[in-house]
Amino acid sequence: MNRPVVLISLESPHSFWRLSAEHERALSAAFPGVEFRTATEEAVPHQLAEAHVYFGWTFKPSWLFGAPHLRWIASPAAGTDHLPVAEAHSVGVALTRSYGFHGRPMTEHAMGMVLGFSRGLFMSQLAQRNRTWWKDDLAEEFFDLAGATMTIVGCGSIGGHLACAARSFGMDVIGVRRTPPVAAEGGIAWMHTSAVHQAVAVADVVVDLLPATRATDRFFDHDLFTAFKPRSLFLNLGRAATVDQAALLAALNAGHLRGAALDVFDPKPLPARHPLRLHPRVVLTPKSSTLSRTYMNEAVAFFADNLRRYLTDQPLNGLAEVPAARFPLVGG
Repeated sequence: MNRPVVLISLESPHSFWRLSAEHERALSAAFPGVEFRTATEEAVPHQLAEAHVYFGWTFKPSWLFGAPHLRWIASPAAGTDHLPVAEAHSVGVALTRSYGFHGRPMTEHAMGMVLGFSRGLFMSQLAQRNRTWWKDDLAEEFFDLAGATMTIVGCGSIGGHLACAARSFGMDVIGVRRTPPVAAEGGIAWMHTSAVHQAVAVADVVVDLLPATRATDRFFDHDLFTAFKPRSLFLNLGRAATVDQAALLAALNAGHLRGAALDVFDPKPLPARHPLRLHPRVVLTPKSSTLSRTYMNEAVAFFADNLRRYLTDQPLNGLAEVPAARFPLVGG
Protein backbone atom coordinates (compact mmCIF):
# COMPACT_ATOMS: atom_id res chain seq x y z
CA MET A 1 0.00 0.00 0.00
CA ASN A 2 1.24 3.51 -0.82
CA ARG A 3 1.57 5.91 2.07
CA PRO A 4 -2.04 6.01 3.41
CA VAL A 5 -3.71 9.40 3.56
CA VAL A 6 -6.15 10.09 6.40
CA LEU A 7 -8.33 13.18 6.00
CA ILE A 8 -9.79 14.54 9.24
CA SER A 9 -12.60 17.06 9.63
CA LEU A 10 -13.62 17.42 13.27
CA GLU A 11 -14.75 20.98 13.76
CA SER A 12 -16.87 22.26 16.64
CA PRO A 13 -17.31 25.47 18.64
CA HIS A 14 -16.69 23.29 21.71
CA SER A 15 -13.13 22.18 22.42
CA PHE A 16 -14.13 18.72 23.64
CA TRP A 17 -15.75 17.96 20.26
CA ARG A 18 -12.88 19.36 18.21
CA LEU A 19 -9.60 17.82 17.07
CA SER A 20 -6.73 19.65 18.74
CA ALA A 21 -3.12 20.14 17.68
CA GLU A 22 -2.19 17.76 20.48
CA HIS A 23 -4.43 15.08 18.99
CA GLU A 24 -2.81 15.61 15.59
CA ARG A 25 0.68 15.28 17.05
CA ALA A 26 -0.27 12.11 18.92
CA LEU A 27 -1.69 10.46 15.80
CA SER A 28 1.34 11.42 13.70
CA ALA A 29 3.70 10.04 16.34
CA ALA A 30 1.76 6.79 16.67
CA PHE A 31 1.51 6.27 12.89
CA PRO A 32 4.69 7.63 11.25
CA GLY A 33 3.85 5.84 7.99
CA VAL A 34 0.50 7.61 7.62
CA GLU A 35 -0.08 11.08 6.22
CA PHE A 36 -2.68 12.99 8.24
CA ARG A 37 -4.42 15.97 6.70
CA THR A 38 -7.10 18.20 8.24
CA ALA A 39 -9.83 20.13 6.47
CA THR A 40 -12.83 22.31 7.17
CA GLU A 41 -16.17 20.77 6.24
CA GLU A 42 -16.38 23.11 3.25
CA ALA A 43 -12.97 21.97 2.01
CA VAL A 44 -13.54 18.23 2.46
CA PRO A 45 -14.98 17.57 -1.05
CA HIS A 46 -11.91 19.16 -2.59
CA GLN A 47 -9.45 17.15 -0.50
CA LEU A 48 -10.97 13.68 -0.70
CA ALA A 49 -9.39 12.79 -4.05
CA GLU A 50 -6.26 11.34 -2.43
CA ALA A 51 -7.74 10.16 0.87
CA HIS A 52 -7.93 6.49 1.83
CA VAL A 53 -9.56 7.14 5.21
CA TYR A 54 -11.91 9.90 6.38
CA PHE A 55 -12.51 10.71 10.06
CA GLY A 56 -15.21 13.28 10.73
CA TRP A 57 -18.59 14.27 12.09
CA THR A 58 -20.38 14.38 8.74
CA PHE A 59 -20.06 12.85 5.31
CA LYS A 60 -22.38 13.73 2.44
CA PRO A 61 -23.29 11.02 -0.10
CA SER A 62 -22.15 13.24 -2.99
CA TRP A 63 -18.62 13.29 -1.57
CA LEU A 64 -18.19 9.63 -2.52
CA PHE A 65 -18.01 10.53 -6.22
CA GLY A 66 -14.85 12.55 -5.64
CA ALA A 67 -13.10 9.95 -3.48
CA PRO A 68 -11.78 7.18 -5.77
CA HIS A 69 -9.30 5.83 -3.19
CA LEU A 70 -11.54 6.04 -0.13
CA ARG A 71 -11.89 2.75 1.74
CA TRP A 72 -13.16 3.74 5.18
CA ILE A 73 -15.33 6.47 6.75
CA ALA A 74 -14.94 6.74 10.54
CA SER A 75 -17.33 8.71 12.74
CA PRO A 76 -16.75 9.67 16.40
CA ALA A 77 -20.51 9.52 16.95
CA ALA A 78 -22.43 6.54 18.34
CA GLY A 79 -25.23 6.72 15.78
CA THR A 80 -25.04 6.45 12.00
CA ASP A 81 -28.54 7.54 10.93
CA HIS A 82 -27.05 10.87 9.72
CA LEU A 83 -24.42 9.14 7.58
CA PRO A 84 -24.61 7.51 4.09
CA VAL A 85 -24.25 3.92 5.24
CA ALA A 86 -26.01 2.30 2.27
CA GLU A 87 -24.33 4.52 -0.29
CA ALA A 88 -20.87 3.84 1.15
CA HIS A 89 -21.52 0.10 1.25
CA SER A 90 -22.66 0.11 -2.37
CA VAL A 91 -19.25 1.39 -3.51
CA GLY A 92 -17.21 -0.80 -1.18
CA VAL A 93 -16.43 1.79 1.49
CA ALA A 94 -16.60 0.69 5.14
CA LEU A 95 -18.31 3.03 7.61
CA THR A 96 -17.79 2.80 11.36
CA ARG A 97 -19.35 4.40 14.39
CA SER A 98 -17.66 4.80 17.76
CA TYR A 99 -18.71 3.31 21.07
CA GLY A 100 -17.56 2.52 24.58
CA PHE A 101 -17.15 6.10 25.81
CA HIS A 102 -20.66 7.55 25.41
CA GLY A 103 -22.00 5.48 28.28
CA ARG A 104 -20.52 7.48 31.17
CA PRO A 105 -21.86 10.96 30.26
CA MET A 106 -25.19 9.57 29.11
CA THR A 107 -25.55 7.62 32.34
CA GLU A 108 -24.81 10.74 34.39
CA HIS A 109 -27.38 12.63 32.34
CA ALA A 110 -30.05 9.95 32.67
CA MET A 111 -29.61 9.55 36.42
CA GLY A 112 -29.70 13.33 36.82
CA MET A 113 -33.06 13.35 35.07
CA VAL A 114 -34.37 10.46 37.16
CA LEU A 115 -33.27 12.11 40.41
CA GLY A 116 -34.75 15.42 39.30
CA PHE A 117 -38.16 13.78 39.15
CA SER A 118 -37.83 11.28 41.98
CA ARG A 119 -36.67 13.91 44.51
CA GLY A 120 -38.96 16.65 43.24
CA LEU A 121 -36.11 18.89 42.12
CA PHE A 122 -37.83 20.03 38.93
CA MET A 123 -41.10 20.61 40.78
CA SER A 124 -39.29 22.69 43.39
CA GLN A 125 -37.56 24.80 40.77
CA LEU A 126 -40.96 25.69 39.29
CA ALA A 127 -42.75 26.15 42.62
CA GLN A 128 -40.15 28.46 44.17
CA ARG A 129 -41.13 31.23 41.76
CA ASN A 130 -44.59 31.80 43.21
CA ARG A 131 -45.02 29.50 46.21
CA THR A 132 -43.74 30.03 49.74
CA TRP A 133 -43.83 26.34 50.76
CA TRP A 134 -44.64 23.17 48.78
CA LYS A 135 -43.55 20.31 51.02
CA ASP A 136 -46.99 18.68 50.97
CA ASP A 137 -46.95 18.65 47.17
CA LEU A 138 -43.55 16.95 47.15
CA ALA A 139 -44.80 14.40 49.65
CA GLU A 140 -47.34 13.33 47.02
CA GLU A 141 -44.95 13.41 44.05
CA PHE A 142 -41.60 11.94 45.11
CA PHE A 143 -40.74 8.27 44.69
CA ASP A 144 -37.98 6.04 46.03
CA LEU A 145 -35.40 4.67 43.63
CA ALA A 146 -34.53 1.80 45.94
CA GLY A 147 -36.88 -1.02 45.03
CA ALA A 148 -38.08 0.72 41.85
CA THR A 149 -37.68 -0.84 38.39
CA MET A 150 -35.97 0.70 35.37
CA THR A 151 -36.65 -0.75 31.93
CA ILE A 152 -34.06 0.13 29.27
CA VAL A 153 -35.32 -0.34 25.71
CA GLY A 154 -32.44 -0.74 23.28
CA CYS A 155 -30.07 -1.91 25.99
CA GLY A 156 -26.60 -2.08 24.45
CA SER A 157 -23.28 -0.85 25.83
CA ILE A 158 -24.73 2.51 26.94
CA GLY A 159 -27.61 0.69 28.59
CA GLY A 160 -25.12 -1.48 30.44
CA HIS A 161 -23.47 1.60 31.95
CA LEU A 162 -26.86 2.99 32.94
CA ALA A 163 -27.98 -0.32 34.44
CA CYS A 164 -24.93 -0.39 36.69
CA ALA A 165 -25.67 3.11 38.00
CA ALA A 166 -29.36 2.36 38.51
CA ARG A 167 -28.53 -0.78 40.46
CA SER A 168 -26.21 1.25 42.72
CA PHE A 169 -29.34 3.18 43.77
CA GLY A 170 -31.08 -0.09 44.59
CA MET A 171 -33.14 -0.27 41.41
CA ASP A 172 -34.02 -3.45 39.55
CA VAL A 173 -33.21 -3.28 35.84
CA ILE A 174 -34.86 -4.89 32.82
CA GLY A 175 -32.97 -4.76 29.54
CA VAL A 176 -34.95 -5.05 26.31
CA ARG A 177 -33.28 -5.93 23.03
CA ARG A 178 -33.81 -8.13 20.00
CA THR A 179 -30.91 -10.42 20.89
CA PRO A 180 -30.73 -10.73 24.68
CA PRO A 181 -27.58 -12.34 26.11
CA VAL A 182 -27.86 -16.06 26.70
CA ALA A 183 -26.57 -15.73 30.26
CA ALA A 184 -27.42 -13.16 32.92
CA GLU A 185 -25.24 -10.10 32.52
CA GLY A 186 -24.65 -7.12 34.82
CA GLY A 187 -27.55 -7.99 37.08
CA ILE A 188 -29.99 -7.17 34.25
CA ALA A 189 -33.19 -9.14 33.70
CA TRP A 190 -33.23 -9.52 29.92
CA MET A 191 -36.37 -9.56 27.77
CA HIS A 192 -36.88 -9.90 24.03
CA THR A 193 -38.40 -6.94 22.19
CA SER A 194 -41.51 -9.01 21.58
CA ALA A 195 -42.14 -8.71 25.34
CA VAL A 196 -41.64 -4.95 25.51
CA HIS A 197 -45.24 -4.33 26.63
CA GLN A 198 -44.67 -6.56 29.67
CA ALA A 199 -41.33 -4.88 30.34
CA VAL A 200 -42.78 -1.36 30.50
CA ALA A 201 -45.85 -2.47 32.44
CA VAL A 202 -43.76 -3.14 35.57
CA ALA A 203 -41.33 -0.22 35.22
CA ASP A 204 -41.26 2.93 37.29
CA VAL A 205 -38.76 4.42 34.83
CA VAL A 206 -38.55 3.61 31.10
CA VAL A 207 -35.47 4.71 29.16
CA ASP A 208 -35.45 4.82 25.36
CA LEU A 209 -31.97 4.19 23.91
CA LEU A 210 -33.13 2.94 20.51
CA PRO A 211 -31.30 3.90 17.32
CA ALA A 212 -33.25 5.37 14.42
CA THR A 213 -34.09 2.60 11.95
CA ARG A 214 -37.11 1.56 9.93
CA ALA A 215 -37.99 -0.95 12.63
CA THR A 216 -37.85 1.63 15.44
CA ASP A 217 -39.74 4.45 13.74
CA ARG A 218 -42.46 5.59 16.20
CA PHE A 219 -41.73 2.49 18.26
CA PHE A 220 -43.11 4.22 21.34
CA ASP A 221 -46.65 4.69 20.07
CA HIS A 222 -50.10 4.97 21.65
CA ASP A 223 -50.35 1.23 22.34
CA LEU A 224 -46.98 1.07 24.04
CA PHE A 225 -47.53 4.19 26.17
CA THR A 226 -50.89 2.74 27.22
CA ALA A 227 -49.04 -0.34 28.47
CA PHE A 228 -46.81 1.75 30.75
CA LYS A 229 -47.23 1.40 34.48
CA PRO A 230 -49.40 4.27 35.74
CA ARG A 231 -47.38 7.24 37.02
CA SER A 232 -44.14 6.01 35.46
CA LEU A 233 -41.38 8.24 34.09
CA PHE A 234 -40.21 8.23 30.47
CA LEU A 235 -36.72 9.25 29.28
CA ASN A 236 -35.59 9.48 25.66
CA LEU A 237 -31.83 9.62 25.14
CA GLY A 238 -32.00 7.64 21.91
CA ARG A 239 -33.48 9.18 18.78
CA ALA A 240 -36.52 11.44 18.36
CA ALA A 241 -37.91 9.33 15.50
CA THR A 242 -38.45 6.40 17.88
CA VAL A 243 -41.26 8.26 19.69
CA ASP A 244 -44.73 9.26 18.52
CA GLN A 245 -44.76 12.67 20.19
CA ALA A 246 -48.54 13.05 19.89
CA ALA A 247 -48.99 9.76 21.74
CA LEU A 248 -46.49 10.89 24.39
CA LEU A 249 -48.38 14.14 24.92
CA ALA A 250 -51.67 12.27 25.20
CA ALA A 251 -50.21 9.99 27.90
CA LEU A 252 -48.86 13.01 29.79
CA ASN A 253 -52.10 14.98 29.54
CA ALA A 254 -54.12 11.98 30.72
CA GLY A 255 -51.92 11.75 33.81
CA HIS A 256 -50.83 8.25 32.85
CA LEU A 257 -47.18 9.32 32.91
CA ARG A 258 -45.53 11.08 35.83
CA GLY A 259 -43.36 13.01 33.42
CA ALA A 260 -40.93 12.87 30.52
CA ALA A 261 -37.29 13.89 30.15
CA LEU A 262 -36.31 14.34 26.51
CA ASP A 263 -32.80 14.88 25.19
CA VAL A 264 -34.07 14.47 21.62
CA PHE A 265 -37.24 15.72 19.93
CA ASP A 266 -38.60 16.70 16.54
CA PRO A 267 -38.25 19.34 15.23
CA LYS A 268 -34.97 20.47 16.73
CA PRO A 269 -35.31 22.99 18.30
CA LEU A 270 -38.98 22.83 19.19
CA PRO A 271 -41.06 25.92 18.33
CA ALA A 272 -41.52 28.38 21.19
CA ARG A 273 -45.19 27.42 21.70
CA HIS A 274 -44.81 23.68 21.16
CA PRO A 275 -46.82 21.74 23.77
CA LEU A 276 -43.81 19.65 24.79
CA ARG A 277 -41.80 22.80 25.48
CA LEU A 278 -44.59 24.25 27.63
CA HIS A 279 -45.72 21.08 29.41
CA PRO A 280 -45.20 21.29 33.22
CA ARG A 281 -44.21 17.62 33.39
CA VAL A 282 -41.64 17.68 30.58
CA VAL A 283 -37.95 18.51 30.95
CA LEU A 284 -36.04 19.17 27.73
CA THR A 285 -32.28 19.15 27.23
CA PRO A 286 -30.67 20.22 23.91
CA LYS A 287 -29.20 16.87 22.82
CA SER A 288 -26.58 17.30 25.52
CA SER A 289 -26.45 13.85 27.11
CA THR A 290 -23.07 13.08 25.52
CA LEU A 291 -21.35 16.26 26.72
CA SER A 292 -18.00 15.26 28.16
CA ARG A 293 -14.69 17.07 28.57
CA THR A 294 -12.88 13.88 27.55
CA TYR A 295 -15.01 13.11 24.48
CA MET A 296 -12.46 13.82 21.73
CA ASN A 297 -9.62 12.19 23.67
CA GLU A 298 -11.61 8.96 23.79
CA ALA A 299 -12.91 9.29 20.22
CA VAL A 300 -9.36 9.67 18.90
CA ALA A 301 -8.21 6.68 20.97
CA PHE A 302 -11.05 4.58 19.50
CA PHE A 303 -10.12 5.73 15.99
CA ALA A 304 -6.42 5.01 16.56
CA ASP A 305 -7.19 1.45 17.62
CA ASN A 306 -9.32 0.99 14.49
CA LEU A 307 -6.64 2.56 12.31
CA ARG A 308 -4.17 -0.07 13.54
CA ARG A 309 -6.72 -2.69 12.54
CA TYR A 310 -7.18 -1.10 9.12
CA LEU A 311 -3.45 -0.98 8.46
CA THR A 312 -3.02 -4.64 9.42
CA ASP A 313 -6.10 -5.90 7.57
CA GLN A 314 -7.99 -6.79 10.75
CA PRO A 315 -11.77 -6.40 11.10
CA LEU A 316 -12.85 -2.89 12.10
CA ASN A 317 -14.81 -2.26 15.27
CA GLY A 318 -18.14 -0.47 15.00
CA LEU A 319 -18.98 -1.40 11.41
CA ALA A 320 -22.39 0.05 10.54
CA GLU A 321 -24.95 -2.29 9.09
CA VAL A 322 -26.87 -1.32 5.97
CA PRO A 323 -30.39 -0.16 6.92
CA ALA A 324 -33.01 -2.80 6.26
CA ALA A 325 -36.71 -3.32 6.81
CA ARG A 326 -35.91 -5.07 10.06
CA PHE A 327 -33.01 -4.04 12.27
CA PRO A 328 -31.76 -5.13 15.69
CA LEU A 329 -33.35 -3.07 18.43
CA VAL A 330 -30.12 -2.43 20.25
CA GLY A 331 -28.90 0.92 21.50
CA GLY A 332 -25.42 2.42 22.02
